[in-house]
Amino acid sequence: MSVDEETTGAVLNRLRRAQGQLAGVIAMIESGRDCKDVVTQLAAVSRALDRAGFKIVASGMRQCLVPDGEQAPAMTEQELEKLFLALA
Repeated sequence: MSVDEETTGAVLNRLRRAQGQLAGVIAMIESGRDCKDVVTQLAAVSRALDRAGFKIVASGMRQCLVPDGEQAPAMTEQELEKLFLALA
């Protein structure tokens, strides 16, 4: 499965954001920040990673649903992504 450039860019942005958030969580733990703050930020990292994964899955589904040269299905890639996110 290959992922188009637009999807790759969106996924990389989400992963970079998660990387920054994770660095922030590590710094929070090292500085002894409140558990509630740490867990909140850790949850944000988890959501960013989930969204990156769902974006890749939605893109892959699009490729599976639309073989080369055929008409596109009624659902857009964004709609497929939202559908997967609803299951998470």
